[in-house]
Amino acid sequence: QVQLVESGGGSVQAGGSLRLSCAASGANAKSHFMAWFRQAPANEREWVATISPSGAGTYYGDSVKGRFTISRDNAMNTLYLEMNSLGPEDTAMYYCAATIVTMFPRRETSYKYWGQGTQVTVSS
Repeated sequence: QVQLVESGGGSVQAGGSLRLSCAASGANAKSHFMAWFRQAPANEREWVATISPSGAGTYYGDSVKGRFTISRDNAMNTLYLEMNSLGPEDTAMYYCAATIVTMFPRRETSYKYWGQGTQVTVSS
């Protein structure tokens, strides 16, 4: 079992930045692929980014590439998402997810463990 707790959400004006954190605990959390997803009201959950267990591999959705950076600190068992140049279209609940292995890091169904989410609201 891996437990995930997100933090760092809030309200920001367009063009601003936020950093989300996800604290992981439980069995061998540092050996898991970890990801961020987001879901806006009335929309399906959207994949944002994934990072490999070592941190060497990072993958981004097209809508955030060049603006968001995913990273992890395995010593602290913490996942991060640095978000820059935020726009109203980034407004959503952001979720942290983890899985021990995946061939499909973009798929929601690849992830076994999920956090409760943290809200990000960007005003124009």
